[in-house]
Amino acid sequence: MARHHLRIGAGAGFQSDRIEPAVVLAAQGELDYLVLECLAERTTAVAQQRRAHDPSSGFDPLLEARMEALLPICARTHTRIVTNMGAANPRAAARKVAEIARRLDLKLRVAMVTGDDVTGRLRPDLPVLETGGTLRDFDRVFAANAYLGADALLPALARGADVIVAGRVADASLFLAPMIVEFGWALDDWERLARGALLGHLLECAGQVTGGYFADPGIKDVPDLAHLGFPFVDVDREGFGVISKVPGTGGAVTTWTVKEQLLYEVLDPTAFVTPDVVVDLRGVRIAEVGKDRVAVFGATGSPRPETLKVSVGYHAGWIGEGEISYAGPHARARAQLAADVLRDRLGPDVPSLRVDLIGIDSCHGTDFGHTGEPYEVRLRIAGRTDTRDLAERIGWEVEALATNGPAGGGGFRRSVSDRVGIVSTLIARAEVLTAAAAVEARREAKAR
Repeated sequence: MARHHLRIGAGAGFQSDRIEPAVVLAAQGELDYLVLECLAERTTAVAQQRRAHDPSSGFDPLLEARMEALLPICARTHTRIVTNMGAANPRAAARKVAEIARRLDLKLRVAMVTGDDVTGRLRPDLPVLETGGTLRDFDRVFAANAYLGADALLPALARGADVIVAGRVADASLFLAPMIVEFGWALDDWERLARGALLGHLLECAGQVTGGYFADPGIKDVPDLAHLGFPFVDVDREGFGVISKVPGTGGAVTTWTVKEQLLYEVLDPTAFVTPDVVVDLRGVRIAEVGKDRVAVFGATGSPRPETLKVSVGYHAGWIGEGEISYAGPHARARAQLAADVLRDRLGPDVPSLRVDLIGIDSCHGTDFGHTGEPYEVRLRIAGRTDTRDLAERIGWEVEALATNGPAGGGGFRRSVSDRVGIVSTLIARAEVLTAAAAVEARREAKAR
């Protein structure tokens, strides 16, 4: 029988989000569902890189820590978890969750959702949205993940899974899927789907709607930001919702925090495209109905697109970086001279050099009261290169300043990193084949 009300909480808004507010929300929020949204374009591509080096990896690096903290609470409160922490390897991630549950002696049903990885289905003639060209212009593609919609999650939810682990699912769709299942919405009920997608969009970044990334002292003050609480939404079967947070937690839910999140990543408010529905935001109304309680209504919808967005990761070369500090009288002049020397030595081979002069008190812990020229400066230089060897040379040239540059340099640091580029394309919905399956923890073989 379809439900009349549902409470869905947001326990993460990105890969490195804090775990403690999710624990408080799960323990005190009286939730039906807890959504952990942990993916972005670059994190997905980097996860694909990790999986390429180790086939057993590729899922969210904080998966184990989050699940160890949340599974016991959610099992006790009968809160179901929906997450895209599977990243590039939802199968391994779901197996890991099942293993954690078994280790904690929790009887939980875990399911995985796959199909977002469409790397093998890319064609060179597919359009690149950012450049107007095609994928033919990018010859070092290593990952492509389609943004799945709520429909990909429905089978696992309908079968009663307590924890659903997916890869790249559109942020709002993670919240919309439980509404569809619990309220019995049709997949062409565009009005209700639009309202649900709007609520998902408002919650998808977790702490952003409760005052995180909103605070600006003296202009937009947020109380007790150090103990920011994560949000939940009370939604009815028509898709009308009230956003709030656990009483006593820090932050605030106001019309202003909600309005800022409403505009987040929206290019066209008349046609906010999601995999589930195209949302028209022009009629949205936001009203405070109590302390830290904001009602949201008025979104309308039209049919979903026949294509899905695909995030494409490609090798974009290397980043080489080096740093060195100069302190004492004339520190800035010596740092500037060092920068000029590095430009001369590296410039012909690394035309994309960036130079920054940083710092006032890191060397000796004080600026000695100087009000004019800085007492210290830290020089940072970085550049993009096509080869690792050239990227490494940037750091070595900075270290060489010890005896081949201005007086008094020290505190060297150098690094090299693989540069991941991201572009977007579109793929026909029919070409993306999803699947949901239950996962059991693998039992360790007994020693003979």
